[in-house]
Amino acid sequence: MFINITPTDKRSAAQYSPLALAYLGDCVYELNVREHLLLKANKSNGKLHTEALQYVSASAQATFCKKILETLTDEELAVFKRGRNSNASPHKNSDVGEYKAATGLETLIGYLYLSGQNERLAQLFKIIFEE
Repeated sequence: MFINITPTDKRSAAQYSPLALAYLGDCVYELNVREHLLLKANKSNGKLHTEALQYVSASAQATFCKKILETLTDEELAVFKRGRNSNASPHKNSDVGEYKAATGLETLIGYLYLSGQNERLAQLFKIIFEE
């Protein structure tokens, strides 16, 4: 897990727009997926990339949302919903519901990362990566 060196307090982190948090959350999510896959097996970068696609698509992220939703606190659920209900524009071939859920997940991850809640991030990624 990449450690946030300069965490922001929760109130300040919550002031960012949901799409700005999703922008950061996308990066944190991708880094954790790559680290997970690399540590799981030493494979070529092509194979790692192919496996990563199973985690980073909007469809996959929407599935992972279902796995973690019941474990979220009220505060985390509110952040997730801010992202899900934002005016994010899905890609041409994306399902709107899946894209919105994925945006909500990325918003939550960005918020947790920015506010220095690394232990909580680790707990959620553990759930996401369970086979």
